[in-house]
Amino acid sequence: MKRRPRRAAAGLLDLLLVAGASLAGCGRKGPLVAPQMRAPEPVADLRAVVRDDAVALTWTVPGTRMDGSRLREVERTRLYRVEDTGAGDPRPALLDGDTVRGWTLLTTVRSTPPAVSLHGQRVAHADTRDLVPGRRYTYTVTSTDVQGRTSGPSRRVSARLVAVAEAPPDLQAAPGEGQVQLAWSPPERLRDGRRVPGPLVYEVLRASGPDAPLTAVARTPPGQTTLVDSAVENDRTYWYAVRAVRTEAETTAEGPPSARVTATPRDMTPPSAPTALVAVPSEATVRLSWRASPEADVAGYIVYRTGAASAAERVGSALAPDTTFTDRQVPPGTYRYEVSAYDAAARPNESPRSTATTVAVP
Repeated sequence: MKRRPRRAAAGLLDLLLVAGASLAGCGRKGPLVAPQMRAPEPVADLRAVVRDDAVALTWTVPGTRMDGSRLREVERTRLYRVEDTGAGDPRPALLDGDTVRGWTLLTTVRSTPPAVSLHGQRVAHADTRDLVPGRRYTYTVTSTDVQGRTSGPSRRVSARLVAVAEAPPDLQAAPGEGQVQLAWSPPERLRDGRRVPGPLVYEVLRASGPDAPLTAVARTPPGQTTLVDSAVENDRTYWYAVRAVRTEAETTAEGPPSARVTATPRDMTPPSAPTALVAVPSEATVRLSWRASPEADVAGYIVYRTGAASAAERVGSALAPDTTFTDRQVPPGTYRYEVSAYDAAARPNESPRSTATTVAVP
């Protein structure tokens, strides 16, 4: 009686060995991977904001699978919506096959093989379908790879169709060195005619040309109507606009952008003055040398001469790194020389003049 369990255990061991041998014979290597682990990762950054009479949705197509491996191509992404009165939590988003059960399919975004892949791309969609003010609209999105494996639904995002604020008036842009100072006035009303109910947040937008797309630079704290943009380059022209952003319950509503204004920040700091100016006179000639200004953007030097009965005049120049100049055909007399440096800015900045040196030309 006590040997039967041993025989049963031995039989089970034999079966396991046979199964293992079969798998080995099939050439399988490594651990088994559950099919759902090869599905695309769910979209992580679905966002919904109200703009005018639409809900603007954006998301990024995933670039990895659930097992962490790279996802080279997504065949399609699907955007779903469910609406309700706003009481309680929205309907759960549950995947049933490759669709979200009980949700309305709004749009399918497909890749365009073979030249275009959606990997890593940002997708945008404006939902205008039968929107009713006050109703709550909740969204989710799924991704399907070229093998037909569908990701789980993204996190749900909700929005109500609320009134946006008018465009902020009186936008002004004052360029400085490596920055642009922006200021505007707050809008007084919403697009539906009601007065703005409280302080607004503002989003500053910037473009590289008068018709180029605007991209967000920063958002202000509520009620702040100024911003300094320091992420700019000198001698490059930028176009700016600003829009008001209001939040009502769970909804973010972005108003239309203001009219564009332009600004060109520039270098306004001159180099240091040259030092140790030396002048050596000879017949009708004065040879000058000096110590270079230390700044890296020095482009050259300007030489000034002042006679006994004349004002200072520019008599020549030298390109950096040269620090010498010969003033020729100088009439006999006593002269005072000075040298300044200028930089390589689009509108060059000139330094103060060096300490003067006086010579007598025979």
